Amino acid sequence: MFFRWEWLRPVLTAPIVPTLGPIHPDALTADLFEDTLQAAVTGDFLPYDKDRRWGGEKNEKVLRKDVVHQPEHTLIPTLTRRGRGTVKVFAYGPNDSVVDGAAELAAKLAAVHDVVNARVVRPLGPETGSPRSTRVQLKDFTAGPCPDPGGPVRPVTEWPTAVQKTFAPFAEAMATDGLAFLYNQMQAGRCGPVLTAAVEDRIVGAIGPMEVRPDATGRPQLMPQYFAVLPETRGQGLGRVLWRAAMHWGQSHGAAYQLLQTEANGPSDRLCQSEGLTSLGFTHITPA
Repeated sequence: MFFRWEWLRPVLTAPIVPTLGPIHPDALTADLFEDTLQAAVTGDFLPYDKDRRWGGEKNEKVLRKDVVHQPEHTLIPTLTRRGRGTVKVFAYGPNDSVVDGAAELAAKLAAVHDVVNARVVRPLGPETGSPRSTRVQLKDFTAGPCPDPGGPVRPVTEWPTAVQKTFAPFAEAMATDGLAFLYNQMQAGRCGPVLTAAVEDRIVGAIGPMEVRPDATGRPQLMPQYFAVLPETRGQGLGRVLWRAAMHWGQSHGAAYQLLQTEANGPSDRLCQSEGLTSLGFTHITPA
């Protein structure tokens, strides 16, 4: 094995694995990091990679020859060719000085691979964070019941046809939240059901796709969803009803947990915090 767990484990202040994203703390092992090195060679999706559900090829890969693994810190660079290309260096270490080394490595590798963007990704513990951080949160379905909240929420395919047709303009309006991408996947039949909220026969909110898949240990995980409500209809509690409906769906379909990423202090973050989710830490991304 390349990674030494006695070096890596102490600097994993948040359960973030390059190319895989957040991992349940109970599933966090050196094997996951080893698997990302192997995937960089084969180019295949790992069986438990959340991006596998979208098909195609894995876009982001670890630059295995450029990994820095030392007792005090670990730097793991990744490369994606999407858009104008990006190198990210995941910086694991107890001191802020690890960011300087990561930034230098990111800039160097961006030049080597002729990509425009160079970033440093710093996982941080739950006691830290900043307004520009992304919070990692855990919903544990074994901790208690998730009742059906009722309300004007149902899978998009269960609305009358006239209401279903309003999903396309809704998705376009919320394209920056990923809904246009989700709509394309729905049209291609590549994803599970999408829960939607409708007001006056018009879809104004959605969360999905709803899918449960095994994690690296075989434990059933509710996969991440796209989640958005039209700005002009916010403040009516629709977002909370949609979210609770999604949690009810996940628990009813056997999920043990879900991991969510929310913009710290943003609306979704405040919603999840008010719903009692556990904060596992943050990821802070800065230009190199």
